[in-house]
Amino acid sequence: MGRIICVANQKGGVGKTTTAVNLAASLAVAEKKVLLIDIDPQGNATSGLGIKMGEDSKSIYHVLIDEVPIRSLILDTELEFLKVVPSNIDLIGAEIELVSFQDRETRLKKSLEEIKSEFDFFIIDCPPSLGLITVNSFTASDSVLVPLQCEYYPMEGLSQLLKTIKLIKNSLNPSLAIEGILLTMFDKRNNISRQVMEEVRKHFGPLVFNVIIPRNVRLSECPSFGKPIILYDADSRGAESYLDLAREIMANHG
Repeated sequence: MGRIICVANQKGGVGKTTTAVNLAASLAVAEKKVLLIDIDPQGNATSGLGIKMGEDSKSIYHVLIDEVPIRSLILDTELEFLKVVPSNIDLIGAEIELVSFQDRETRLKKSLEEIKSEFDFFIIDCPPSLGLITVNSFTASDSVLVPLQCEYYPMEGLSQLLKTIKLIKNSLNPSLAIEGILLTMFDKRNNISRQVMEEVRKHFGPLVFNVIIPRNVRLSECPSFGKPIILYDADSRGAESYLDLAREIMANHG
């Protein structure tokens, strides 16, 4: 059975989609079968893999609202072992439409049951909010990976996110774990980056990944070319860091 990891932080601009795309690609390079599920209405993980969505394209919206089988939406990418379920702007309406459904928190979980044995890892790119779409992702997942930008404001929002994870664990998904807190956009020349790193390691200890993702120009460039960093510049520090993250996660799960 594949491990389902959702990448979440209600604060935008912390490297959430960058992490989802590049972790998925790095696991795929290690010949793990990976399904990246874009469940963010912005659809940045979809476009970040070079997939263009038309107005009539089916997306994760149709899985959540119309119960379209998720298998029918799986698309190929440039990497043999990496597949993607796309998203687009239609998903904005799903937040409101889901409210009227009795099983509103478990629609994604149910849809994944039919394909759970077909992949080694599922990576879910959540929206930057704690609404029903994110709740669906938490309910469907084995664990939550939290990207945390090395600045003070993102750190302040971390406690709210951890409270939400605890609520989901208590009410909807007792086995939900924290995969780890991933420090992103780290700049070793910056005092605040170092202070935040020390503070997070002090408070959360073993929950923090050993790998730190540096602030890296090549990482910020690759989405505009529709490629993960491993295909855009495999020798960059960004590519090395995400490969190290994939290794750390694989080691944690045998």
